[in-house]
Formats: sequence, structure tokens, C-alpha cells
Amino acid sequence: MTEPQHYPATGGCQCGAVRYALRSAPTGAGICHCRMCQKAFGNYFGAFAGVPMADLVWTRGEPGMFRSSEAAERGFCRDCGTPLTFRYRESGRISVSIGSLDAPEGIRPEIQYGIESRLPAFENLHALPGERTEDAVTPEDLIRMTSRQHPDHD
Repeated sequence: MTEPQHYPATGGCQCGAVRYALRSAPTGAGICHCRMCQKAFGNYFGAFAGVPMADLVWTRGEPGMFRSSEAAERGFCRDCGTPLTFRYRESGRISVSIGSLDAPEGIRPEIQYGIESRLPAFENLHALPGERTEDAVTPEDLIRMTSRQHPDHD
């Protein structure tokens, strides 16, 4: 019996229909504030880290693709909508969304792109008061809020 291959990073979508493995550790992590990333993520920014194209392996399913401009395309899960990849079409690299990684805490953004579109509220997010989910809801509500998404592993 052969040993299962170890990959430096794995990830996938929220529902588990699409999973991937990276043959090399992702590098060049950044967040992008451009309007296309805001729309693609439904958020203030998109967060990505990349690998050479050959180092991305789809291990379950395949993403849908949206050509968001003449220069770029974005991969996403057709079932749950999770943003998964970003790639300049003429580049030999592809970036995965940091949030789709099974261990996103291991990636630290190094740069911000598209800062001309950075939303004013982003500047103050770190100063907002915070609360833990379990402090704001009843134990019964916590049970109802149990995640149905795919676990962060296969």
C-alpha cells in the first residue's frame, strides 16, 4: 500500500464539492481592495496567496470559472459560491483565496493591492468593539448555529 501524498497546504469550498491541494507552500500573500475583488468576495477585500499553476491539484470536483476582465479569471464553487482562485490569464501562477485554505492562520498578507478602492470603513475595523459568538446567543441558539460546512480537511 502506498503512503498518501503530503501537501504543504490543502483547502476547498464551504460545501466540500471542490477540494484542492498545493504541491508548494503559497507565497506572495496579499489583500486586494479593487472593486472586482470586493464584488467577488462580497466584502471589503479579497485575500490571496499563490503558487505556480502546476502546483495546484484539484482533488475533488473542479471550480466554475468567471472571466472578470480581459486579463483575469476567478474560480469558485458552483454549488456554494465560495471564491477559490484568482489568476492573470497570461501568468504561470494561480492564487487561492486565503479563507479557502484549511489552515488560513498560517498565511500572513504581505501587501495590499488596489488601495485606490479601499473603502473608508476598512481603516477603522481593528478598533471596533468585539464579542465572541457564545457571549451573544443562548446555548440553544448555538446548537442551531452549528456549521454544516465541510470540515477543514478531507
